[in-house]
Amino acid sequence: MPVNIHTADTAFNYLSVMEVPHVSEALPFARSPLHDTPSMVLLMLGLIAVALCYHTGYKYIENFFHYMFSTRRRENLFEDHTVNETSILAALIANTCIVEGFIIYFAVQLLMPDKAASLQGNVFLHITAFCAMAAGFYATQWLVYKVLGYTFSDKEGTRLWLDGFKSSQSLLGLLLLPVLILLLVYTSSGKLLLYIATLLYLVVRLIFIYKGFRIFYSNLSSILYFILYLCAVEIAPLVIMTGVTIWICGILQ
Repeated sequence: MPVNIHTADTAFNYLSVMEVPHVSEALPFARSPLHDTPSMVLLMLGLIAVALCYHTGYKYIENFFHYMFSTRRRENLFEDHTVNETSILAALIANTCIVEGFIIYFAVQLLMPDKAASLQGNVFLHITAFCAMAAGFYATQWLVYKVLGYTFSDKEGTRLWLDGFKSSQSLLGLLLLPVLILLLVYTSSGKLLLYIATLLYLVVRLIFIYKGFRIFYSNLSSILYFILYLCAVEIAPLVIMTGVTIWICGILQ
C-alpha cells in the first residue's frame, strides 16, 4: 500500500514541535487556625467555660444592656442585679480575649502579606501571643478606667463606668464569635469580615464612651476634658496596640 509522503512529513513535523506542558511548582499547604489542633482547642476551651458558667451567671448575660446603658445610682429594690458575676464574667472576658486573638491573627495575615509566612509557621504560638496581648490590653484599660473614675468621679460613678466597660467587653466576644467562625471557614471573604469585626468593635466602644460621657458630664467646660480623654485613653492605645502587634510578629518570625 503506498504511503502518503506529505501526510507522513506533516505528522513528523507536528511531533517534532510538541513541548512538554509546564507544570507549576507545588506550593506548601497553607496552615490556618482551623487546621491547627491546639488553636482550635484554645477556642473551644473559651466557649466551654462560658457554657459551664452560664447556669450560675445567666442573669448577668440577661442584664447586659442594663449594665451597658444604665447610669442610675440607686437600683430598684425589686430588680435582681446582684448575681454572682465573678465566674461568668471571667469566662466571658476570657472568651473575648481568645476571639480577639484569632481575629488579630487573620488581620495580620490579610493586611500584612509579608508576615503571612511566619504566621503559618507556628499558628498556635502567634494566636497565644495575640490572645495574651488582648488580655493585657483589657487589664490595662480596666486599671486606667478605675484610676480615672476615682479621680474625676465618686465610688458609685466609678462602679457604673466599670460595669459598662466589663459588660460591653463581655458582649463584644459573643458578637465577634460568628464573624470569627466565618473567617475560619470562608477565608476568601476575609477583608469584608474584618470590616464587620471592626464595625462591631467601634459600635461597642461608642456605647461605652457614651455611658462615660453621661456619667462625667457636668458642664460645658467638662467637654474639653472629655476630648482629652478620647485622645489619650481611647485613640492612642489603639495606635500603640498596632505597633505592639507588629513588634510581636517581628519577635516570633
